[in-house]
Amino acid sequence: MINIRPVSDLRNKFPEIEKLVIESSEPVFLTKNGYGSMVLLSIEQYAVLTDSLELKLDEADKAAQLSDTRYTGKEVFTRVKKRINE
Repeated sequence: MINIRPVSDLRNKFPEIEKLVIESSEPVFLTKNGYGSMVLLSIEQYAVLTDSLELKLDEADKAAQLSDTRYTGKEVFTRVKKRINE
């Protein structure tokens, strides 16, 4: 279930929110003046979201070091858009 709390709860009920984030393994969405402000994740949740991305970036860095080929930002985005649309 999605857990949405006012950002003031971060200050006033930190231990409760911390426990919720860690025990439920789900993010807590914080709002300010009725609008989304931020999302709280445990370190483990964050790692699940980013570890594979960081590995891919490391692979790309290694490949770039082994190659003299360089692309402009425009070339990269054109190629990415083309692959997405295929």
